[in-house]
Amino acid sequence: MLLHLANFLSQYQSDFQVVNYLTLRVILGALTSLMLCLWLGPWMIRKLVEGQIGQSVRDDGPQSHLSKAGTPTMGER
Repeated sequence: MLLHLANFLSQYQSDFQVVNYLTLRVILGALTSLMLCLWLGPWMIRKLVEGQIGQSVRDDGPQSHLSKAGTPTMGER
């Protein structure tokens, strides 16, 4: 949608033709996804902790791993 808008506006202002470059669109897409992850990530982690969706740690592992109990994960339970 934004590409079509930029193509339409490039008829009136030549600066909008830069949106036709694939590399710019890839960079803008990557930056958008990074910003969304940084913005929504903490909220998602809080929701996972509230829902008690966390990883169980086995007792026979290293003692340093016991502090990781309850860490939200996206894998299997």
